[in-house]
Amino acid sequence: MPEEVKKEISKEPKKKSILGKLKEAADDKEEQLAILSTFVRLGILVWSGGILTLAYIKLPPALGIPEQKLDPTFIASVFTGVLATFGVQAAKKAGESGGNGGGGISKADMERLIQAAAQTAPAQTIRIEQAPIQIGFGTDKPYKM
Repeated sequence: MPEEVKKEISKEPKKKSILGKLKEAADDKEEQLAILSTFVRLGILVWSGGILTLAYIKLPPALGIPEQKLDPTFIASVFTGVLATFGVQAAKKAGESGGNGGGGISKADMERLIQAAAQTAPAQTIRIEQAPIQIGFGTDKPYKM
């Protein structure tokens, strides 16, 4: 009889962890890492969004949580950085982009600038601002003409 009880107990499937379920869902290691990195980014997004929310709202005094004075600049940059990894970017107003509305320089303009720079300055100039430099072959004797 004790053997039968042991067999019944061992037939129950073991509970799998989140990582075990992830390994079953995706066979390829790169796909597993991509899914894991997405979850990490989502966690950071939720954390930074929560901290930003707490920075701008006032909690009721009944909760007993003291008000925190913090500068949300760093957390906002983390939040926008994580959003950018998902392809979300903040919209710019018409006057912010510098006039052309595209937020940058066009490809044709860039090629013209590169071409003009190549024609006007084909050589590189190095300027050293330092105390006098002696260039020689390791001799202490000064060069005489």
